[in-house]
Amino acid sequence: MMKSIKILALAALCTLAFSCNKKEENKLDHIPGVDSASTVVEAMSQESVNPDDAALVKEAQSKPLTTVAFSETDHNFGDIKKGEKVEHIYEVTNTGTNPLIISNVKPGCGCTVPDYTKEPILPGKKGKITLHFDSTNFDGSVNKVADVFVNVEKAPVRLTFSANILP
Repeated sequence: MMKSIKILALAALCTLAFSCNKKEENKLDHIPGVDSASTVVEAMSQESVNPDDAALVKEAQSKPLTTVAFSETDHNFGDIKKGEKVEHIYEVTNTGTNPLIISNVKPGCGCTVPDYTKEPILPGKKGKITLHFDSTNFDGSVNKVADVFVNVEKAPVRLTFSANILP
């Protein structure tokens, strides 16, 4: 009986830890003194990388390194109706001297689906990352993230968005 209770408790904890939580609070990375509308992301990264993502970081950094700038790294959808599906395009510019390779974009949960430029982005050229968000399972204020694995010194780069889900 006690073993069954422990197993149920463990299952409940795992479910909570790995599910999309509508009240999910994520740390937003900001670089002081830099305008987010044209943020240069050479130094922007997560403070610690999930051990499961270490292989993605290693793969991204195995390519010749370059630098990248985003048109923005944070977007606010404002008020949207529950069940509405929205998307936002983050423009990516290769500001370095080597081709920029987006090897993966990993959203924080299954409610967000990424689409991104798959071919190398030549120096001075632009690419894009589109995040598609389905608000069906949420109410109120939400903050979501997606980690972008690129061949820059401090990867992954974190993109964020927020929304206020109305009934």
